[in-house]
Amino acid sequence: MSPLAILGNVLWLVFGAGVGCFLFWLAAGALLAITVVGIPFAIAAFRIAGFAALPFGRQLVSAELTGEERIAGTTIANILWIVLAGVWLFLLHAVLGVLTCLTIIGIPFGLAHFKLAGISFAPLGKRAVPVG
Repeated sequence: MSPLAILGNVLWLVFGAGVGCFLFWLAAGALLAITVVGIPFAIAAFRIAGFAALPFGRQLVSAELTGEERIAGTTIANILWIVLAGVWLFLLHAVLGVLTCLTIIGIPFGLAHFKLAGISFAPLGKRAVPVG
C-alpha cells in the first residue's frame, strides 16, 4: 500500500467517518446473521465492513477476477440484498458522500463514500484487492 493510501486511510478513520461506516456495515451484517438464510449476506457485509474501514489503496472487484468460482444464485441473492439492506446502506453513503464533497478537502472522502454507495447494491461476490 502506498504512503498516500495509508495517509488517506488514517485521515478517513479520523475525519471521514471510517469508523462509523465500519460499524454500520457490521450492524447490517449482525442483523442479517440472526437468521440462517441471512448468513451469506452477513458474510458479505462483514467483508465490505473491512473495506469500509480502509477504502484507500484498494478496490472491490468480482470474485471471479481473483480466481474464485462464481457461486450459483449470486445475482438473485444480490437482488434480495437490495431489499433487505442495500437501499439503507446506499442512502447512508450517498448522503455522506454529498455532504463531504461540499468542501474541497472532503472530496476524496466523498468519492470513497460514493464507491461504498455503489457496492451497497451488490456486495455478494466482491473482494477487496490492492489498486495497481
